[in-house]
Amino acid sequence: MTGALTLAWGRLRAVLPERESLAAMCRRPRQDLLAGLTVAVVALPLALGFGVSSGLGAASGLATAVVAGALAALLGGSDLQVSGTSGAMTVMLMPIFDAHGPTGVLTVGLLAGLLLLALALTGAGRYMAVVPAPVVAGFTVGIACVIGLQQVPQALGVPPENSHKVMIVAWHAVLDFLAHPHWWATSVAVAVAAVVLVAARVRPSLPFALPAVAIATVAAEVAALPLARIGDLPAGLPAPSLGFLDPGALPSLLTPAVAVAALAALESLLSANVADSMTTGRRHDPDRELFGQGVANLVTPLFGGMPGTGAIVRTAVNVRSGAQSRLAALAHAGILAAIIYSAAGLVARIPLAALAGVLLATSVRMVDADAVKAMFRSTRADAVVLVLTAVATLTLNTVVAVILGLVVAGALALRAMARNARLDAEPLRHDLQPHHTEDEHALLAEHIVTYRLAGPLFFAAAHRFLMELSEVTDVSVVVLRLSRVTTIDASGALVLGDAIERLEGRGILVYVSGIPDGHHQPLEALGVLARLDEAGQVFATTDEAIAAARDRLHHTGVLPHLAG
Repeated sequence: MTGALTLAWGRLRAVLPERESLAAMCRRPRQDLLAGLTVAVVALPLALGFGVSSGLGAASGLATAVVAGALAALLGGSDLQVSGTSGAMTVMLMPIFDAHGPTGVLTVGLLAGLLLLALALTGAGRYMAVVPAPVVAGFTVGIACVIGLQQVPQALGVPPENSHKVMIVAWHAVLDFLAHPHWWATSVAVAVAAVVLVAARVRPSLPFALPAVAIATVAAEVAALPLARIGDLPAGLPAPSLGFLDPGALPSLLTPAVAVAALAALESLLSANVADSMTTGRRHDPDRELFGQGVANLVTPLFGGMPGTGAIVRTAVNVRSGAQSRLAALAHAGILAAIIYSAAGLVARIPLAALAGVLLATSVRMVDADAVKAMFRSTRADAVVLVLTAVATLTLNTVVAVILGLVVAGALALRAMARNARLDAEPLRHDLQPHHTEDEHALLAEHIVTYRLAGPLFFAAAHRFLMELSEVTDVSVVVLRLSRVTTIDASGALVLGDAIERLEGRGILVYVSGIPDGHHQPLEALGVLARLDEAGQVFATTDEAIAAARDRLHHTGVLPHLAG
């Protein structure tokens, strides 16, 4: 019992933030506070917009930005990660909200937090941190399309259709708008989006989203424009409560919780990777990051917040703003909390069309056109994975889309590896038998053939080897040269053994040479070479194998006596 507790405590300590990481918050506080202010300016309209889009409301988005942002900043595995609401998570929550209501979403967030903690404590982060670039690019393109389509009803000033299929919602919104146009909402959304996009090109280092929303709000108030507003917000965070929890609903919410936890893990680790790529010498700890996100998602629902993740856009802004430690992300959460407590009345007057404009601009800016073009120019496989992931993200569950992208990317990678595997017949070289005459060498070559196996000998390529080896005829000995085999799995070993048996069944002797270090285990474990080894037909070099084959043929009378 004591040993188990010691092990558990050791694992927990491994995912808690290091003292050095926390101490770094005191080194350059001014720089971190300025970065946190910049991120808060970017995060406020996004938190409001994603909260509204999820169905839980703007207050929920703000609660997530504050609570999840602070906890993940303190306990996460990246010093520069900023957490909160995200477009991908909003997409995931829409069908959950439709099916189970707000209490279901909060319960799913709680369960997802527990699952993330379990992933962190079991060390799963290291296995989830690597995602192929085409999958990331396709996922980003798909999410950008979903976010953009989500904003169509608010941008057109019409109530959204009750459906979690964003294309259907957008289509019905267009039809409603054409029947009853609301030009003020459209004008505000287009104007805000245009300001954000143009300003981002002219001065990319400055956050223009909040000023654009503020100007739109003032204009709407002064002119008394007929625009839908965010509505009343509580002047502060609610007291923590588990009143939403219904134990009877837990079984039906477990599957959505797994999907939410998977998305939170993937997106947070992707965002942490982005932060690493933008800095020099920094590397996040994936298990700590999952732990921080787990605690954040476990606590945030108690305050009415929606599930959160690491946010790529806000993390990138944080790094570009000169953040040096966790203090920047923590300051961003603190500033948003101050806004909730001091300016809830002002925030409540923001037009939904203005938020739609910000998110429309965000969806456009999410897509790196140059990176997408590069993927299409790279290989056909990369283009296929990108398009498939993007389409699946737009039409299916976001986690399903990522898994589908990973599966297809893995299958195409295996196919490419299998193509690199080769089985080449090689003529006997004179330098292997320097004492033989031309006639003697020709006689040897007539009875002995060598094949070099190169590349990976695994399940994706093994069948082709079997077919090629099985076609060998009219020789007495086959020497298999394995020195250039890069990997052997169980399937490859079994197929190799099957090919050897088929050759021997036709009376052909098989010799093996040059098994690389580390590749003996699967061959020995499956008994592939046991018989050949006992018969003395396994050698370290090809020279030895050919010499042994020559002597064997001489003693059996197949070859006349050759000199040497």
